[in-house]
Amino acid sequence: MGVSPIFLFCTACTYMHEGVQVSSKLEELQALLAPVVVALGYECWGIEFSAQGRHSMLRVYIDKEGGVLVDDCAIVSRQISGVLDVEDPIAVEYTLEVSSPGMERPLFTLEQFAKFAGGQVKIKLRSPFEGRRNFQGLLRGVEEQDVVVQVEDHEFLLPIDMIDKANIIPSFD
Repeated sequence: MGVSPIFLFCTACTYMHEGVQVSSKLEELQALLAPVVVALGYECWGIEFSAQGRHSMLRVYIDKEGGVLVDDCAIVSRQISGVLDVEDPIAVEYTLEVSSPGMERPLFTLEQFAKFAGGQVKIKLRSPFEGRRNFQGLLRGVEEQDVVVQVEDHEFLLPIDMIDKANIIPSFD
């Protein structure tokens, strides 16, 4: 079993790792980083922390109306780096990466899934649901705490807490 990233969801303040609530360490990162991103005029789309020994990665996804440029990432990275240097919330060596969500945008929250209803999505679950872990199809929307995905002629209601990773599949039509 490999190391999987820890996801911290900024916009809805939901803290999950493989679909399970995580430690106060990630809550501390959320409390520390999301206000910095927002104060700079960006949306904190999501945070991933992957602890892999000497190759740990802290990835902060930012977004804004009109899209994110390299200069935007540099501005946020400098500000976050300063905060992380002063507060020192991560005891291990890590790489900080600030990025736009990109075309294959990761989805972290129910609000994000609802926003992209009608598009194609690829979802990986942390454990099998109805005999499978991978789903690729039409994102129909959200019902309570479930993400609704249509795969061929079958509709699945996937509990948000079972989702390990989800991405938009870009359309080039």
